[in-house]
Amino acid sequence: MQTQPQVSFDDLPVDEVVRDAALGHIAQLERVFGRITGCHVVIAQPHRHHREGRPYSVRIDLVVPGGELVVNRDHHCDDAHEDVFVAMRDSFLATRRRLEDHVRRLQGEGKRHVATARRTPYEAIDESPHLH
Repeated sequence: MQTQPQVSFDDLPVDEVVRDAALGHIAQLERVFGRITGCHVVIAQPHRHHREGRPYSVRIDLVVPGGELVVNRDHHCDDAHEDVFVAMRDSFLATRRRLEDHVRRLQGEGKRHVATARRTPYEAIDESPHLH
């Protein structure tokens, strides 16, 4: 990576264990595509409700050749995302999928679809002996 990855905490105390986990996820992204030029991760707990928990929001800005990939996962409807590590995992998985799509576009490939082989009647295999 050309610039040092940044992990920020928005209205949260800095947690080195969480920061290290985020840096580990970033390293995994670099194994998918080694030409990442920058990455900024912002971890926040944006909504405070009386009857609900406080899920985490994770935003990932990834700078790559040909553009910038942004994943902004606000997990306000998912109780599992009250755990910062679950919220980060899901956000980085979404980022990985987007990065893989970007790499395929750079390589000239589209999304992979399973193609079914279809034959016209003229392409059918003729097993009868030919008369000459």
